[in-house]
This record gives sequence, structure tokens and C-alpha cells, in this order.
Amino acid sequence: MDLAYLRAHPEHLPTFLTHQRIRETPVAGGDSCAASRLTLDDGHSIFAKTWPETAGPVPDGFFATEAAGLRWLRAAGTVAVPEVLVALPGLLALDWVEPGEPTPEAAERFGRELAGLHRGGAPAFGADWPGFIGALPAENTPDPGPWSAWFARCRLEPYLRRSVDGGALTAPDAALVTEVLDRIGEFGGDEPPSRIHGDLWPGNLLWGADERVWLIDPAAHGGHRETDLAQLALFGGPPHLARILAAYEETWPLADGWRARMPLHQLHLLLVHTALFGGAYRDAVTGAARAALRGAGRATVDR
Repeated sequence: MDLAYLRAHPEHLPTFLTHQRIRETPVAGGDSCAASRLTLDDGHSIFAKTWPETAGPVPDGFFATEAAGLRWLRAAGTVAVPEVLVALPGLLALDWVEPGEPTPEAAERFGRELAGLHRGGAPAFGADWPGFIGALPAENTPDPGPWSAWFARCRLEPYLRRSVDGGALTAPDAALVTEVLDRIGEFGGDEPPSRIHGDLWPGNLLWGADERVWLIDPAAHGGHRETDLAQLALFGGPPHLARILAAYEETWPLADGWRARMPLHQLHLLLVHTALFGGAYRDAVTGAARAALRGAGRATVDR
């Protein structure tokens, strides 16, 4: 199997893997999937990931959703996104990106390209495909907005409920986050939908040997561009974050108060973490909620 054959017959890839007709080297997957580097007969490498058998059945549409998001981001023609070669119910294969080292120049280029991606826009908040964030479902039904009401209803409330039901957050924690939900219209910064990655924590940046930053593992949808930037700053941030943000702002300036709104946007991904991984992220959620309220000028007494 070479690249030309794979493009013509993507459905044959699982058979070749089952019969060990392709050299396969396990690599880090970056999410809940098993990942490997496949070397084709013509020497071309591809990245493939599959749903682990131990995790039960593949959620319906899981890989199709990721493929749709990658193609949509790539179609903007700005930031680097790997080409989707195979998208099957149980397998996703992408063109291989050779890893490199982070450089200030790559960071600045990425900041400009990310601004270009966001500027590509979206027809509505949400998307035309089912949503996932990690292994959890995400409400993607297209919505005209405004952004703040959509974000509270579709990106905060569902994961708050899951986190409380799973025991990761207490009733006082939930009351604090609910205060953010109730006051979300006071934070400002509403904008038309941008074309966003949607899960842009630093682990979903791939610094390539070509001195570009590539986007991987998206939860792509029409959303607020500040969400991508706020998620990028989580968990210590990527190398050269200040250069990324400066280049972004130079290309497409952000609305006043965007830094104060970062905890609000980060609250989405942090609630996803309490829903998935439990109470280890409880303090991060409550800290972000308090910071969001302070940023809105509506600080409350510490609970």
C-alpha cells in the first residue's frame, strides 16, 4: 500500500493493519485513543489513531466529527492543519507531521495564522456535525446567538451538570459556577461566530520541523475567538505564548477587556476536565469562576 493506493481505497487500511502489511510504530496519541505511525510502501508516513477496545464501542460519529473539523479548519487556508487521509467509524488517519522545536519565529507566524483562521468566520455558533470535546458529547446545533447565552447553555451548563452528578463539584461549587451562568450577559465581548479549534490547550499544538505550528485534535465549531486564546493559556501555556498573542493582536486586535474574560472562556475546558477526570480539577474550576466574576466587576464574597 502506497499513498496513491490509500487515497483511492481508504477503506482498505484496517485490513492491511490487521494482516500486518504496514509497518506500525506506536506513538503518543494526545487523547483517549491508541495512536501509531504507519510507514507505507513508498516510504510515506501517516498518523493513525483508533478507539481502544477496552473503552467499549466507539461513540457514534466520533472520528467523522474530528475529520469534519480538521477539514473545515484546513479549508480556511491559514493555519497549518494535517490532511485527513482516512476517516472510518473506528479509525482516523492523517498525513504525518514531522515534529520540530518551538521557535519564536514559528510562534509569531502561528499567532498571525490563528487570527486568519478565526477571521474566516462561521455561519452560526456550533457546527453542521455532531460535537465532541474529548470523549464527551458537545451540543453543536447551529445557533444564531448571541454568543454569551449560547456559551452558557451549550458549553458550560452541560459539563457543570456532569461534574456535579459525578461528585467532582459540591453544591457550593455549583452555586459559584451558576452565578457565572446567571451573569454571563454582564461580561461583554459578544462577537459574531469565528472559526475556532475549540479545544486549543497547548497539547493540541504540534510544533513542526517545517517551523510551523500545526493544529491537531480539534473540537472545531463556530465560537468565540477568545475561547481559543484563553484555552491556549491553560496548563502553563505553550512556549513563546506572549509572542503568539502579540502577533495575533497585531493582525486582528481583540476587544477591550479580553484578558479579564479569559477565566470565563477557560471555565468550559476546566468543567470538561471535572466531568471527565473528577475532583482533581475542582480548585481550577472554582478559581476560574471567581476570577471570571472579578473580571466582570461582580466579585462575590469567597465561599
